[in-house]
Order: sequence, then structure tokens, then C-alpha cells
Amino acid sequence: MNRWKNDDELFSLIKGELFSAVVGDVMDKMGLFRQFLPPQIQPLHSAMVVAGRAMTVLEADMISGEQSLHNATLQQPFGLMLRALDDLKKNEVYICTGSSPTYALWGELMSTRAMKLGAAGAVVNGYSRDTRGILKLQFPTFSYGRYAQDQGPRGKVLDFRIPIEMNGVIIQPGDIVLGDMDGACIVPQHAEQDVFRLALEKVRGEKIVQREIENGMSASAAFEKYGIM
Repeated sequence: MNRWKNDDELFSLIKGELFSAVVGDVMDKMGLFRQFLPPQIQPLHSAMVVAGRAMTVLEADMISGEQSLHNATLQQPFGLMLRALDDLKKNEVYICTGSSPTYALWGELMSTRAMKLGAAGAVVNGYSRDTRGILKLQFPTFSYGRYAQDQGPRGKVLDFRIPIEMNGVIIQPGDIVLGDMDGACIVPQHAEQDVFRLALEKVRGEKIVQREIENGMSASAAFEKYGIM
């Protein structure tokens, strides 16, 4: 039986008790082996934690000054980025990929708008900028790091709320994005009930094992008794 009734309760449990490593371990045991995003994607501050549903965004590189004659989306500044940003819902994570890591995909004004809409964070397969502003806002932002070069003349959003792929990880709209100082992973929507139920059981079991080891039990004996290490 689940210990949560809705997303608010689930994300509160995740932030209060879980972390990326234990969730990843559970997914490994379930045969979900490719769920971690690239290790370059890290929080701007080690205390940042993100937990929410994926609002997927597809970006592409553009040549500065080039105007498309055939695609109305590419004729707009930033493509569909502003529409995607304004479409964020409560507990959603703006998660973007598709472009080369040569410019920033997220910044302070985007964070401000996302917070106003109740979004949970941003995870981008590239860089972010306006770091001081984002840190002041304390908006959970995961990226390759800090780099000020703007996406404006270099990239446009082609679409959003579609399946995307990030280094072999398939991300469907509505999948759960979980990130902390050890990295970020994707929990598929079809498996989320079992993943988080088992993760909660595992993390609570790990606390028992830790107490046993602190009291002198050997690692071998603890693993033999509890099956956890």
C-alpha cells in the first residue's frame, strides 16, 4: 500500500527521506539500468534537491542571424521556449536537451517565471547562467555548470511535452525527475509506485544496518542478516 495520496505527499516523502543513490539502486534491481542522466549534470549548489514531473523540452542549435523560410517556429525568438516556460505546471521540472553544450539553456528570469508557476526545478543537458540570481532565488537548477553565453542567437526550442532522449535515457512527459548532489535520475511513470515503495523500504532498512554497524556488527554479518550494504 502506498504511503502517499498525491504528488504533493510523494514529493515531500522523496525530499524528506530519499536520495538519488537509493532510488537508482532500486531501479537497478528492477532491471531499469539506464535511468541516470549524464554525470556532468549537477546542482548549482550542493544543497539543491529537485523532485517533480518532467516537462520535456527539445532544443536545437541555430546559426546566428539565420531565418527559416519554411518553419514558423524557427522564425520566433527562442522558438517555442517562451511558450514552454509559460506552460509549466505545479511540481513540474523543465528538462531540456537536444542542443550542443555551447550556451546557457537556463537563467534567472526563467527561474523567476518557473517559481511563479509552482515548478519544482530545471534540469538541462548543457549550461545555465545568471548564477548569483538563481542561487539567491534558491531555485533547484541542474546543469553542466556556469556559462554566460546566451541561447538567443544560438538555439531555439523546437517542441515540448514530447518524449526526449538524454544520453540514452528516454524521458517521457510526466516521468519523475529526482536530483541531488550525487546527480539526477529519471523514474518512469509506469514504475513509480513500485520504485518509491521499495526505495522507502530500503532507506529505512539501511538506517537499521547503519545502527548495527555502529554497534559493532561486521559488514559481512550485516549483509547476511539484512541483505543491505
